[in-house]
Amino acid sequence: MTQAPQPSGAISAGHAPVATSPAAHSAQERTLPPPRPRTSIGARLRKDWQMLVLMVPGALCLLLFFYVPILGNVIAFQDYQPYLKITEAPFVGFQNFLDLADDDRFGLALRNTLVLAVVQLVLFFPVPIILALVVDSMMSPRLRKAFQSIIYLPHFLSWVLVIALFQQILGGAGLINQLLLRNGMDAIPFMSNPSTFPLLVAFENVWKDAGWGMIIFLAALASIDGSLYESAAADGAGRFRRIWHITLPGMRPVIVLLLILNLGSILTVGFEQFILQRDTVGADTAEVLDTYAYYSGVIGGDWSMGAAAGLAKGVVGTILILVANKVAHMLGEDGIYRRSAS
Repeated sequence: MTQAPQPSGAISAGHAPVATSPAAHSAQERTLPPPRPRTSIGARLRKDWQMLVLMVPGALCLLLFFYVPILGNVIAFQDYQPYLKITEAPFVGFQNFLDLADDDRFGLALRNTLVLAVVQLVLFFPVPIILALVVDSMMSPRLRKAFQSIIYLPHFLSWVLVIALFQQILGGAGLINQLLLRNGMDAIPFMSNPSTFPLLVAFENVWKDAGWGMIIFLAALASIDGSLYESAAADGAGRFRRIWHITLPGMRPVIVLLLILNLGSILTVGFEQFILQRDTVGADTAEVLDTYAYYSGVIGGDWSMGAAAGLAKGVVGTILILVANKVAHMLGEDGIYRRSAS
């Protein structure tokens, strides 16, 4: 029995596909959805004008108190005196930066800053991730809300209250040392021991800000598709395997982004936290770049040296951000901005 000829473009079962005709191609093109029209900038502004109005106070604050003062960094290249105008101060080029390199106090502040920053990064950064995983695993909504409120409440306390609280608990006359003395043991200098000061600073940061950082990772966890967990559980994957193969890879872009931003601000370990503990633990231990700029510029009157120290810290932070972002691109992540098409 002879078979009826098949039309051009048809695919017979068990045989290789046959090239379709130009008419079939044109029919497929007609079935494709039309491209979405681009919205003009004016239309987008009219659509989102309420959000733009809400952004105005924050943008003005950022402009007046962050970007406009950047212009004052010009005094880092001058021999500035407060009774002279900036335009009248003599220009000295990079002499202030050369003086910084020869200043032993600046070298001490830089070394303390790097040590404290590395300790804080290693001990502090994983804690919000762990807290987010703990909160996400809680089944009771009431328990989750109560835990979150308790954990991120210390973020709203000032460093004055935080240091005072730690003094009441860990200080020489604090609660723990009083209990040790009553039981015939020696008091432990938790707050005044220079060798353990980096650990104390890291613990203070964890207690104050780890709960606030947890919110970002909770938002990242909420964006992970729940069907992935169901499929993994159906295949026999345990809880820790689901965390390792689904949760952490889903949080990886956010983790990389925050790690890059933390590296950029690694030299900004804090001003209030250290100046409040400077007298207790000693200036040689608590001197960081922020306190050095304050005591050199504001207290010591050498405004140019203080500005040079702050500017050097900002330049190093920018370089660290660019390098870390480049490494993120090499590892296949977007970082703080996407890679170029080339």
